[in-house]
Amino acid sequence: MPTPLIQPYLMFGGRCEEALEFYRTALGAQIDMLMYHKDSPEAPPPGMLPPGFENKVMHASFRIGDNVLMASDGCEEGSQFNGFSLSIAVATEAEADHFFNALADGGQVQMPLTKTFWSPRFGMLTDRFGIVWMVNVVGNEHTA
Repeated sequence: MPTPLIQPYLMFGGRCEEALEFYRTALGAQIDMLMYHKDSPEAPPPGMLPPGFENKVMHASFRIGDNVLMASDGCEEGSQFNGFSLSIAVATEAEADHFFNALADGGQVQMPLTKTFWSPRFGMLTDRFGIVWMVNVVGNEHTA
């Protein structure tokens, strides 16, 4: 049996384009595909989208490094991200500082970058969109 591919799919409830631009700037994200509800080959069922959502993102695919993530505005305003975190593993403390500080802009730091028993630099934050990120330096002597 082939191994399944698991990709995060993030629902931004009306702020997807803003989030994509933020991740492009903060993490170097590359947007591979972007489709608005109004561009769908099939109209949504009546009442499925709130007024104005025809101009919101129906589906997007983007890359951060070799990782592919997907995103959408979904079908309603607001988003709630509970029960998971996205983890960024980097090779150097300078990279950790860069990504952590970029993601923390407009967000909230839960654990500042610090030395831990598993990493010379680890920290946690919630970005301005409610996504929890863990930034972790991994190296030869440290495992993920």
